[in-house]
Amino acid sequence: MFHMKPIYAATAMAVSLGLGLAGTAAAKVEGDTIILGSAISLTGKYSTNGIHAQNGYELAVKRINETGGVVVGGKSYKLKVVYYDDESTPARGAQLAERLIQQDGVKFMLGPYSSGLTKAIAPVTEKYKIPMVEAEGASRSLFTQGYKYLFAVLSTSEQYLASSLSLAAQIAEKNGRKASDVRIAMAFENDPFSQDVRAGVMDDAKKLGMKIVIDDKLPRDLSDMSATLTKVKALKPDLLVVSGHSKGAATAARQLQELRIQTPIVAMTHCEAAQVTAKFEGASEGLLCPTQWAESLSYKGEAFGTAGEYDKLFKATFAGYKSVPYQAAQASAAVLVWKDALERANSFDTLKVRDALSATEMQTFYGNIKFSAAGNNTAKPMVLRQIQGGSYNVVAPAEWASKEVVFPRNPNY
Repeated sequence: MFHMKPIYAATAMAVSLGLGLAGTAAAKVEGDTIILGSAISLTGKYSTNGIHAQNGYELAVKRINETGGVVVGGKSYKLKVVYYDDESTPARGAQLAERLIQQDGVKFMLGPYSSGLTKAIAPVTEKYKIPMVEAEGASRSLFTQGYKYLFAVLSTSEQYLASSLSLAAQIAEKNGRKASDVRIAMAFENDPFSQDVRAGVMDDAKKLGMKIVIDDKLPRDLSDMSATLTKVKALKPDLLVVSGHSKGAATAARQLQELRIQTPIVAMTHCEAAQVTAKFEGASEGLLCPTQWAESLSYKGEAFGTAGEYDKLFKATFAGYKSVPYQAAQASAAVLVWKDALERANSFDTLKVRDALSATEMQTFYGNIKFSAAGNNTAKPMVLRQIQGGSYNVVAPAEWASKEVVFPRNPNY
């Protein structure tokens, strides 16, 4: 768990606030402060990433407040986020969204962590016509519901591990084999995000003619995937893909080491958030890790400068981070979107701000952001990194690569 240095510590507890501006369409404002609300996973199975996301929100709030705030109607306002702990439970998340809107009077929302929690909260914000900018719900099914008040800064989930199949195909062809010779083992959590990632893998496997030899669901508590890995050891697939958020990634890395799995290509989501390089240094070597963002990319924006400059500031602000999880970076980007939309709307009217959000087209340290009519970001690709000598290096797509892929991976068990 990571914490902000004490002077910047966020208060992650229920806060009951007074009346904001008059009228149901006005933003929640107290004096010179605009209040945003978020139900976020501070406990439960998603708490690691929930805290990363909260840290990202807080860093952006701090940066904006220190550099002129949000200017609306010629007046500069500060930002503040009210948090509730959703305990990694969708039903609790929906209940807390209702509380933020109905009891606390919050009119502008930041998203929770995970697609499952976002799916639970989106109908609530939509019902009350409350705009929500979210950074952690990537499930493509979120953007097929016709929501008009949901906006996501991240790339959708079917893109996460698809690039690992394309890379496996390229490696096979380079070594005198066909893409259709590649055999795949899959292990996915049974949640909206991971099942969408699985759908993307299935689509690409079919397109490339690859054979799926194992298709398993991870156990509900994500604490043991030895049954799957025992099959992997026996069947010797060319590629193993895993998605189970940070807990699933930690379990996979640990049990790859325990069972001494030698699969030549292993790709999994949430490597950084699970701290696999710190906890499983030998086992993590050569893992492929999809990411929404990397500090080595050439993205740049007004608030934080380059991706590399954001990386340095984040590490200087929060203790204990060897690498910055993309969950934190995209959370910061979501706050930047709020500032941009509020200033372009030049109003606290929720409908005017919603319209400004829908017209967003901006460059940030995290990448370009432009929303489709469905609310997903269409301007930013995923990239694939490989852990090499304990560092995360971009290896695909080729135009973004900073290093050549190491094949086969060479874990130090």
